[in-house]
Amino acid sequence: MYNDNPTIQDLNAKTIDEKRQGEAFGAEFAPKKPGAKHFYIESYGCQMNFSDSEIVASILGEAGYSPIRDMEAADLILVNTCSIREKAEETVRKRLRVFNKIKEGKPGTMIGVLGCMAERLKAKFLEEEKLVDIVVGPDAYRDLPGLVAGAEDGEKGVNVFLSREETYADISPVRLQSNGVTAFISIMRGCDNMCSFCVVPYTRGRERSRSAFSIVAEATNLFDKGFREVTLLGQNVDSYKWENPETGEVTNFAQLLTMTAAVDPDLRIRFSTSHPKDITDDVLYAMRDHENVCKYIHLPVQSGNTRILDLMNRTYTREWYIDKVKRIYEIMPDCAISSDIITGFCTETEEEHQDTMSMVEFARYSMSYMFFYSERPGTPAARKLEDDVPEATKKRRLTEVIELQTSISRELNAAEVGKSFKVLIEGDSKKSDKDWKGRTTQNRMVVFPKREGEKPGDYVMVKILDSTSATLFGEPFGSL
Repeated sequence: MYNDNPTIQDLNAKTIDEKRQGEAFGAEFAPKKPGAKHFYIESYGCQMNFSDSEIVASILGEAGYSPIRDMEAADLILVNTCSIREKAEETVRKRLRVFNKIKEGKPGTMIGVLGCMAERLKAKFLEEEKLVDIVVGPDAYRDLPGLVAGAEDGEKGVNVFLSREETYADISPVRLQSNGVTAFISIMRGCDNMCSFCVVPYTRGRERSRSAFSIVAEATNLFDKGFREVTLLGQNVDSYKWENPETGEVTNFAQLLTMTAAVDPDLRIRFSTSHPKDITDDVLYAMRDHENVCKYIHLPVQSGNTRILDLMNRTYTREWYIDKVKRIYEIMPDCAISSDIITGFCTETEEEHQDTMSMVEFARYSMSYMFFYSERPGTPAARKLEDDVPEATKKRRLTEVIELQTSISRELNAAEVGKSFKVLIEGDSKKSDKDWKGRTTQNRMVVFPKREGEKPGDYVMVKILDSTSATLFGEPFGSL
């Protein structure tokens, strides 16, 4: 089930992507080297945060720090935070207390908070609760080495400045916990969409796009290293716009998709996330016309009711969103669409909730990330709207959406039985090392038996034999 209310239920919970919350380093990292400095980092929140942790790892690597999985052996312990989720602050505090226990037994260990929580909680973490030595916002990671050096001399290191220029385009990220097959490329930072429930514009700043050439170069480098799928990341990738400072020529997202797809036919291209107001026909045509651009769009609706969408400042109506979904299916009948949905937003009535239910029915989402509304400090909704829907009602409505989405997902997956798909092998199935797992172009997970000579990164044709609401099961045949 997609019961992914992305708040951390306990220290071991790993929900939103969502299964990665609190992820540190994989076992491939070497043990501590005598005389060397080591850092340990945990990440929470969206894929942008995990991508940022890879940038941080690269910056620290240049400063002489090596990654390590054992936090007790680290000289520097970092947590990359998220401000979007209801219990994120509580979770980070719990982790900081764990880190401070380690510091008590090993004086000199540095503790730092990175990311979206930095600006709002810097005073609490540094001065009031004295939980950390360093607080660094998402645009100030280049300052980390200097801030760490200052903290070693007893200073409190703080830089939460939000930049209008920083994109980290020149930094080659260290791929943390990589499967060697799939990777993320950050193409832009910040967000100009002032959705009333969202804190991202205040924690990540305004939109700015990376050089298209640096993105293509990163994708090429990843392909040369054996990666076979990249996901282009941004808070709103469809508003990507980079102006070449030498020629003045502007590259938009549709053009960037085409440029990245041209790296190699065997490099799959995905992207996330799309704001409905910005995804253009040109983007849809680029997806349709390039086999290696995956036929999958994450298109968050948030609510199916026009009045609630207006309160959310989503800048589109129910009818407009319906027309956009129709257009996607018209241009790419085989495209899969997923969504984000919030239940129980301020003043939402039962009838308006039913509009969201009918939207799920209409759009036939392949899956959704579904949450009940929780007020986030500093957002327009928190300042101007009353969070007046009882929590029990929010949760009941969320349950109804989850049950409907699960039913639709089950139906859509069942309709794939008997069909054949090109699947990229990502690695071993979770339940058996005798099976592979991989995804179709529509982002559906497929599990199938291993055959001799196959390895992660290979493409395989798989005939689907069975399904659940979340997974397809098949049999490989032929070769590519």
